[in-house]
Amino acid sequence: MTLIMLLYGLPLVVIVVFYFWNRHKTHKKSSVIFNESISAGLTEPASLHPVINPALCLGCTSCVRACPEKDVLGIIHRKAHLINPTHCIGHGACKKACPFNAIELVFGTAKRGIDIPQVGEDFQTNTAGIFIAGELGGMGLIRNAVSQGVQAVDSICKLDGLGNSERLDLVIVGAGPAGIAASLAAKSNKLNFVTLEQDSLGGTVSHYPRGKIVMTAPVDLPIIGKMRFKETTKEALMEFWSMVINKADLEIKDRQRVESIEAKDGAADDKGFIIKTAADTYDTRAILLAIGRRGTPRKLGVPGEEQSKVVYRLIDATQYRNKHVLIVGGGDSALEAAVSIAEEAETTVTISYRSETFSRAKDKNKSKIAEAEKSGHLQVLMQSNVKQIDADSVIISTANDEIRIDNDAIIVCAGGILPTALLKSIDINVETKFGTA
Repeated sequence: MTLIMLLYGLPLVVIVVFYFWNRHKTHKKSSVIFNESISAGLTEPASLHPVINPALCLGCTSCVRACPEKDVLGIIHRKAHLINPTHCIGHGACKKACPFNAIELVFGTAKRGIDIPQVGEDFQTNTAGIFIAGELGGMGLIRNAVSQGVQAVDSICKLDGLGNSERLDLVIVGAGPAGIAASLAAKSNKLNFVTLEQDSLGGTVSHYPRGKIVMTAPVDLPIIGKMRFKETTKEALMEFWSMVINKADLEIKDRQRVESIEAKDGAADDKGFIIKTAADTYDTRAILLAIGRRGTPRKLGVPGEEQSKVVYRLIDATQYRNKHVLIVGGGDSALEAAVSIAEEAETTVTISYRSETFSRAKDKNKSKIAEAEKSGHLQVLMQSNVKQIDADSVIISTANDEIRIDNDAIIVCAGGILPTALLKSIDINVETKFGTA
């Protein structure tokens, strides 16, 4: 009997010991990451993120394994936690994977609100006939933006009043991932449409620094087929979008910034809008806004900012060779711009950020900044603000003093301003989310 107990009991003891050892190891690792995030002040997610109900969570780790990003979710005291909040980019895979319905996806936090336009399940706003897809609605991932662009057009196809030869069926505003996908869907559905872009091809993607890794996932594009990227560079992705436009014979009317949108007065079968740009006027039944959240760069509001040497995105680092360059901002775009310019010969780079830490930047970018600073390739001024911009210098206030540094060029990477004025002009409701769905 004793031998039988040993034969069956020993493996069971080993399994139990391994289970508790593994659970302790997982708890310890997650706790370390969580405490490091708190110590560094990295506690505010950038956009859509999970909130875990501890009363429902049983610590099964399904959400941890489902998240495509590394070490965003972890298990502490047998409950799931968002241990690395600033690394969460809103995949939403955790909610789908949770078998206990313990996860809710929300925008904003109690400390940091996020403005989100009111959009229904069909992507139509409270202003009938105007739809929103992609980043403007809070979904910045390329896969989500593409899917929403297609789904929004599916909803638009159900509207009455389409097919009127005297007007367009649809005007798509924005040629980023959502806008291009919507254009493909509109063409596939034989809609009479135009696509407007205030800048150039690729929307937000075109603003990334050269070589930036863009994370996406396979998704189906109308006419084209499956988009199979999982990890790529900006250049490859831009080349892909160009191929898509050429293959589908899409016409993108670029350099056409929307100046106004007016609802038409008329009978029920004559509902629609008049869109005006600096170049043209468009009469349309429906509008799809796929313009992103950063259409208007956030400015510093300091004397001298109107000078031509001040720009709001990096296009090519080589143009700053042999110059004194100031980067303003602390997000990934600012850090990537600073590192890429610092690699140019005989270039002096300073990065100025108002906070104590680069709280919204990826670890790999923070590491590159630390390495570049250590090697003397760039200077980092934390808790600093630009006070005045002169022709060949700039005044910066720091935590202890005001300094003047030589300067030939400034790149402001302070994000963008939600096009609230445009949304309000067409009566679209905008709600500030403080940790709500």
